[in-house]
Formats: sequence, C-alpha cells, structure tokens
Amino acid sequence: MSIISSTRHAGTSSTTSTLSQRLIAAIGASILGACLVYFAGFSHIEAVHNAAHDTRHSSAFPCH
Repeated sequence: MSIISSTRHAGTSSTTSTLSQRLIAAIGASILGACLVYFAGFSHIEAVHNAAHDTRHSSAFPCH
C-alpha cells in the first residue's frame, strides 16, 4: 500500500495570472479570431473559400 501525498514547496511560485493579463489574452484571441473569420468569409482566394465553405454555411455565415 502506498500513500500518495501532495506537498507544496514554500519557495515555488505559482503561475497565476492577474485579471488584466487574462483580459488582454482574451481580447487578443478575439481580435485574431475575428480577423480569421473575416479573411475566410470574404476571401476571393478559391482555395480558402473551398476549405471553409461548408463550415460557413452550416453556421449561417454568408459567403456569396
């Protein structure tokens, strides 16, 4: 029988992020996502259009 225990060392700093850091990361991810959706939705490059065509129509995003 073995006992598994978890101990926290006093010298180890945790990797918690502040609210402002999480907010900045969320805003950055949202802007990147919006740019990708805009590029795929209104791109005239046929390869990009065909790659995202079914996904756009299934989520009611117009592309024509």
